[in-house]
Amino acid sequence: MKLNTENLSFENALEQLETLVKDLEGGRIKLDDAVESYEKAVALKKFCEEKLKAAQLKIEKIETSVSDEPMLTLLDKIDD
Repeated sequence: MKLNTENLSFENALEQLETLVKDLEGGRIKLDDAVESYEKAVALKKFCEEKLKAAQLKIEKIETSVSDEPMLTLLDKIDD
């Protein structure tokens, strides 16, 4: 399933994902709709993970230089 992410924010994607999960867990939707909802949920999960990873890579950390001056450096490695 191709998810349209053109104007989709992380928060909106997460809200949609939570709604889909509740609907799927409730078991009150038809099989075909459940399959479609599951596919959309997978796409939303992937979108959210990519947004989080991109945000994590942009985070800066403050370090002290050799001359004791504060400096910002981009995180180049994400600790798991």
